[in-house]
Amino acid sequence: MTDGTMTEKHGRSTGETNKVADGPSSRQAGRVKPARKARQAKQVTMTDVARAAGCSQSTVSVVLNDTQGIKISRTTRERVYSSAKQLGYKHQKSRTASAADCRQIAIIFDRIATSPEAVVSIDGARETGWRTGHIISIFQSFNDADMEPLTIKAALQNNVEAIIYATIMTRQVVVPELLYAANIPVVLLNCYTDDHAFPTVVPGEVAGGHRATAALLSAGHQRIAHITGEMWMDASQDRLKGYRQALATADIPFYPELVREGNWQPSAGYEHAHALMKLPDPPTAIFCSNDRMAVGCYEALKELGLSIPGDVSVIGYDDEEVARHLSPQLTTLVLPHRDMGRWSVETALAASESKRGKYRVTKLECPLVERNSIAPPKA
Repeated sequence: MTDGTMTEKHGRSTGETNKVADGPSSRQAGRVKPARKARQAKQVTMTDVARAAGCSQSTVSVVLNDTQGIKISRTTRERVYSSAKQLGYKHQKSRTASAADCRQIAIIFDRIATSPEAVVSIDGARETGWRTGHIISIFQSFNDADMEPLTIKAALQNNVEAIIYATIMTRQVVVPELLYAANIPVVLLNCYTDDHAFPTVVPGEVAGGHRATAALLSAGHQRIAHITGEMWMDASQDRLKGYRQALATADIPFYPELVREGNWQPSAGYEHAHALMKLPDPPTAIFCSNDRMAVGCYEALKELGLSIPGDVSVIGYDDEEVARHLSPQLTTLVLPHRDMGRWSVETALAASESKRGKYRVTKLECPLVERNSIAPPKA
């Protein structure tokens, strides 16, 4: 994967065209008169239909191809069909595609190699894009002040039909001006802006923190500790907020000594689990803000001669591969990055190319994966 360059096969996207004849040739005595002067035939393109219907070219393509799995309102579909009919555009569904016909959606990530979540969201985007014949082109910008604008220009010059602007870490971003000026749909993946100018999708981290804590509460625990990630990060703040909300919903007091700030690494889970179990009234359950810290937590509890979940229940977050291989297997939550990738492409394909306004942030659920690390507390 080359920084700032596409990793998948790509080509220039072109709209289909249809020639509209000026009219039948006049005939006299059964013989065709030579045309006095050939007039240039008017070309009607998919872009013309999109402009007349007030939607994007991608939306026109989805409607005229009767693509399954994309939700487009009946009103928009009727507007597309009516515009195509009025303009005389006759769409040809069956056609052998050449390299110049490759239709693309670009995803511009700040970083890709630092975390598996980026690859998962890219694959979700690919699954949805392929259903409509779109190739997903991947760019990496590192948020470099000089190279990011050039990367966006490269994507636009390649005639992509939409751009998905993505970050590896959920955070607020300042979107480059080039994307505000773009005449194609722009969607934000795992990031958001303060002006809410673009469709945006992020994980529902507050609800996730609530769900993790509620799983421990449902098992009968009341003294529940939480090892957070680094608190400057949105994910850490939101998961802690969900933890506190779940306690409040259950009318259980919040005890600051049960919350320890970690750094996402196993060493933090190990260190803080030891410290928590040394408290005069130690917790009966520990909510680790990611699975890696849960690994360290497991090690500490086992060193102390405590069984999981017999003595202490543990829940993680992220559902990394290691969660399946711990003993006992770790109950955790799944980050919805695959669904976020799918949502981004579906939203881009259904968006109007010129529409800019205020959008609510879409937050996707982080499902609970129940395994064997939670049990009721000892009597």
